[in-house]
Amino acid sequence: MSGNASAFTKDVLLDVVDVSKSVQGPEGRLDILTGVSLQVREGESFAIVGASGSGKTTLLGLLAGLDTPTSGHIALNGHALELLDEEARADLRRRMVGFVFQSFHLLPALTAEENVMLPLELEGRDDARARAREALEAVELTPRRRHYPAQLSGGEQQRVAIARAFVHGPRLLFADEPTGNLDQRTGHHVSDLMFALNHDHRTTLILVTHDPRLAARCTRQVELDNGRVVTPSRSSAAVTP
Repeated sequence: MSGNASAFTKDVLLDVVDVSKSVQGPEGRLDILTGVSLQVREGESFAIVGASGSGKTTLLGLLAGLDTPTSGHIALNGHALELLDEEARADLRRRMVGFVFQSFHLLPALTAEENVMLPLELEGRDDARARAREALEAVELTPRRRHYPAQLSGGEQQRVAIARAFVHGPRLLFADEPTGNLDQRTGHHVSDLMFALNHDHRTTLILVTHDPRLAARCTRQVELDNGRVVTPSRSSAAVTP
């Protein structure tokens, strides 16, 4: 890692130092993030909160190596993302990271089981079907495993997406407004499931949310306003799933 980044310690999974992101718009430079620094430790649940347009999703994309910062340093498991090319970042994501999005991103022509199998099949795993069935059992969807996304409710589709995210045993799960398209009851069930899996598998959870109740369930949270951290990363009274 670059010498300007903070010292990496064994239990720090993500180390973010003075990260900024700017883009060129029709009226000149637009600063999306400015001077963001934070650390996320192994096994934590960590919420990124803030109003729409505050830079939350942009920060999540940078943390996942889906984009690169204009300046600053991001280390994932000790790997400086700014020093890796896209192929190397993609390989790191494939080995370590799972994603849950507000939109479920399930392939409509595949069954629930086949959607969960897909990341394992891309890795050439021989046990893809067996692992997918285990993951669907964990989210209580075994009876629906042969159903297509159009035959599932929104909550069921999100549970399939969670099973797909966890099926390869990631060390880090990114969730972008994971309950945003769900009704309150279903959203609560899905969030219970995410935190239970986080607890049971020690998978580090980083989520973006507008929901203060969901954020309060995380062990720590940070607030963004106009691309800047406006409150220090703080502990919160985590709710037991």
